[in-house]
Amino acid sequence: MWSGFLFGVGFAAFFDEAVFHQLLHWHHFYDKSTTSAGLVSDGFFHAFSWFATVGGLFLFADLQRRNALWLKRWLGGTLLGIGVFQLYDGTVQHKVMQIHQIRYVENILVYDLIWNMSAVVLLLIGAIVLYRTGKEASYEQ
Repeated sequence: MWSGFLFGVGFAAFFDEAVFHQLLHWHHFYDKSTTSAGLVSDGFFHAFSWFATVGGLFLFADLQRRNALWLKRWLGGTLLGIGVFQLYDGTVQHKVMQIHQIRYVENILVYDLIWNMSAVVLLLIGAIVLYRTGKEASYEQ
């Protein structure tokens, strides 16, 4: 589960940085300074996402090596990690810390709702998968 969770956090951060920061140019990780500072913050954010992704994959490989991989549980952890990262980003970074917004438009509410509601859906699906796999494990004992 933790391997999937770490991979999910890293994947979500990588996807956010690649799509919304680099391809669409909607924002930088830190938008309260110059464009150059924003680009540097994106670099640090990108490094974080790769460390988390690669760390999760190293744990995944170790699970496979030990014949301990439970793919359904790993996928549940991945979805949970994606949802947790996205909800943290949408609430803490966007609203509490205000270091950036999803997109700088007049009606940000639509973007906030889609971002945070999709995060909750992913988080709930991941939690349900983990709950069900936990039940499966208790039935096997």
